[in-house]
Amino acid sequence: MTTRAEAFAGLSVALITPFDQNGQVDFERLAQQVQFQIDAGTTCVCPVGTTGESPTLSHEEHDQVIAETVKAAAGRIKVMAGTGSNSTEEALRLTRFAQKAGADAALVVAPYYNKPTQEGLFQHYKALAEAVDIPLCVYNIPGRTGRNIEPETIVRLAQFPNIAMVKEATGSMDQASQILCETDLTVLSGDDSLTLPLLSIGGRGVISVVGNIVPQDMKALIDAFERGDLAEAQRWHRKLFPLCRDMLSLATNPIPVKAAMRLLGRDSGVLRLPMTPLDENQEKQLRNTLAGYGLL
Repeated sequence: MTTRAEAFAGLSVALITPFDQNGQVDFERLAQQVQFQIDAGTTCVCPVGTTGESPTLSHEEHDQVIAETVKAAAGRIKVMAGTGSNSTEEALRLTRFAQKAGADAALVVAPYYNKPTQEGLFQHYKALAEAVDIPLCVYNIPGRTGRNIEPETIVRLAQFPNIAMVKEATGSMDQASQILCETDLTVLSGDDSLTLPLLSIGGRGVISVVGNIVPQDMKALIDAFERGDLAEAQRWHRKLFPLCRDMLSLATNPIPVKAAMRLLGRDSGVLRLPMTPLDENQEKQLRNTLAGYGLL
């Protein structure tokens, strides 16, 4: 099965934005995170999305994280920059900047809070598609945005050649199936724990949170499925599931993944308000999960 953006099939990782102890963006550590993903054989990194705490970054920081990620990638790994906003003008500015900075694609979350109609959602993405040449990934996560991009709207958007991907985070296999049945869009899982089910209906990969910690393992799941070894893919799914579950259930993303990376010595764990650290009991549970996985 060939889809519109086959170059982005496989494992993409939604990067955290590392902060130093003073709460400033740690660009040296960001470059290390990119190198970590290159070494793991990851297809693509996605800076300044939900996991990258984009809501608490200034506009200048947002641009700088995109530019520094592209610089660190140096053409060795694809970069899909988060450029969404609930303001179409702001999304246009960010997406144009991402293209100018050298990003390979843009990850564009549905406009949040103001809850546009389906026609408003269509016009929002249409404006972006007509303004840039890089591939766009429609990021549908109604639990965050308050509005589902209905499959009929995504089918309409498929008329634009550079609307190439959907990050499917509705949790609905029926919605994903409709998109896959009616378009050639590349559908990527937006939920780590649903990667294997989505692959089974024609999805082409995942934009992963847990990939910040164990990219090789998530890649192994996808690779096993691609070569037809379903038993091996299921084995990886069962191994990864507790880790995937905790990254989303202990607290709001990216609180748990940043805590995990701190425990593994790969990040300071510093968050920006209104995000706050795990409490003592939550951290104990996370430690137990990491230990059970063999990471601690």
